[in-house]
Amino acid sequence: MIFAGKPPNNLGVKSGKLAPCPNSPNCVSSQSSDVGHSIAPLTYNSTPEQAIAKLKSVIQSLPRTKIITENKDYLYAEFKSALMGFVDDVEFYLDRKANVIQVRSASRLGQSDLGVNRKRIETIRTKLAEVK
Repeated sequence: MIFAGKPPNNLGVKSGKLAPCPNSPNCVSSQSSDVGHSIAPLTYNSTPEQAIAKLKSVIQSLPRTKIITENKDYLYAEFKSALMGFVDDVEFYLDRKANVIQVRSASRLGQSDLGVNRKRIETIRTKLAEVK
């Protein structure tokens, strides 16, 4: 657990926004406007309640994952790397106005994540599409 780091103090939704990504390339966010950090939000074609329930089950099916905070419009989970125990903070915000789930996935430590945060969100997107 030497590479776990401390949880950031800027997590959560403020005025409909997740925290912006830092300048380092180890973060993606569906609310970011720059190409390096930008990723598409998750979409759903069910009720918002079903969407968040499906999302929760997908997250729980992934290895080394722990849901830290959840409420009806927000999920925050920690994802731990297998090898060194690096922790990534991953947030999901059910944006009812836009009818999407906004996402932010960021490494706690280091600079580069070798694309891990982006891959994780795309894996979750794929798994969500498979859940009926």
